[in-house]
Amino acid sequence: MTTLELPVRELLGEAADWHLIGLLLECPSAQWQRRVADLAKASADPDLREAAKLAVDQASEGLYHSTFGPGGPAPPREATHRDTLQLGYLIAELEAYYASFGYQPETASFEPPDHVAVETGFVAYLKFKQAYAVACGDTGAAEVAEEAGREFVREHLASTAEPLTAMLASSGVPYLEATGRALARRAGPAKKRFLVLGADSLNRDDDIFGCESEEPQS
Repeated sequence: MTTLELPVRELLGEAADWHLIGLLLECPSAQWQRRVADLAKASADPDLREAAKLAVDQASEGLYHSTFGPGGPAPPREATHRDTLQLGYLIAELEAYYASFGYQPETASFEPPDHVAVETGFVAYLKFKQAYAVACGDTGAAEVAEEAGREFVREHLASTAEPLTAMLASSGVPYLEATGRALARRAGPAKKRFLVLGADSLNRDDDIFGCESEEPQS
């Protein structure tokens, strides 16, 4: 099946599921539960539907901080799951990726570029771009978006998905456990073995994990 033979509806469904994963892995905000519930209604993924249902009762800013914040059991940043740590190079590479496709992350707590919610949101964004290109009959643009998404998942998101999912499986938070399963299934295994480094030095800035009361502008 060629890129243009992929149904637009299927691509939009994939984009929505990636977006839902990103929402479930970010700090809950004012309209967070409504957005999660709306996306879950259209999802055929049982893990995502379960995660969204559980999140209504379980998700909170406090739980987010205790799980993903400094000293928490599940570091959400790609840099903490690399066997070699070159944070400046990693951030520059991610920002170049985002700029190339006009991606402006919209997360309530303004996470850094290598945060799993930001990276997952980028994959969703590329799926939307691919769907639009297919709808317009633009083979070239559709193929560029498809290849960029595949490469980004392989080179970046897979590095985080595998170890983070294992951590979430032991977190004792059912909605995050289900979210992790959905993420790992899509991202696949990491390219090579990664060692989890100490996250405290990367997470010292409280603003990284601070929740804002206002919903990000769409």
